[in-house]
Amino acid sequence: MCCAHIVFVGCAVQTIPFWHRGIMSNYRRMYEPGGLFFFTIVTHHRRKLFLNEKARSYLHYSIRQVQMKYPFEIIAVVLLPEHLHCIWKLPDGDENFSTRWACIKKEFSKIWIASGGNETAISEARRKHRESGIWQRRFWEHRIKNEEDFINHINYIHYNPVKHGLVWCPHQWKHSSFHRWAKAEYYKSNWLCDCEHKRLKQPEFASIKTSGE
Repeated sequence: MCCAHIVFVGCAVQTIPFWHRGIMSNYRRMYEPGGLFFFTIVTHHRRKLFLNEKARSYLHYSIRQVQMKYPFEIIAVVLLPEHLHCIWKLPDGDENFSTRWACIKKEFSKIWIASGGNETAISEARRKHRESGIWQRRFWEHRIKNEEDFINHINYIHYNPVKHGLVWCPHQWKHSSFHRWAKAEYYKSNWLCDCEHKRLKQPEFASIKTSGE
């Protein structure tokens, strides 16, 4: 079978695309039904805000502050210049990700503006709702449905910098949990590596929706 191999999950036979091969089978212990969510968060007008080192630092700080008040675990994450993708695991019985994201955005905006950072122009309607010209109003969320869905989104996150032409290989992008996953041996360090620019085929993630990302 071209570009794929067969694995057994329970009593079912599944076809796993070639870009899944680098993940070791013990990824399954990371999956927990009902408690995992995939998110896409985008800056206002897709401003490349996170090319700025201070902005990246402030976002990290804001997330940690909110985690202390409303706990959640970041399973995987990638931060690009104008958006981020991540997977969260929320506490049992807690699905209130909206409050968490609202607090993260608010905390970041407060610190960013206080430090002299500017914001893009916004409408009066958005201003009346106490929104800032830093983030898109909405975000994309998706509940992880099963193991296959989980691994597809994990791979999508870690391949995203390559997808957007920022680097040739996942390991070349610093602002990603790929390095943590590779260190834990869920990936080989050269997963989908194309340092010599010889990749014959790039993976497709047609099943993953990210609200236009």
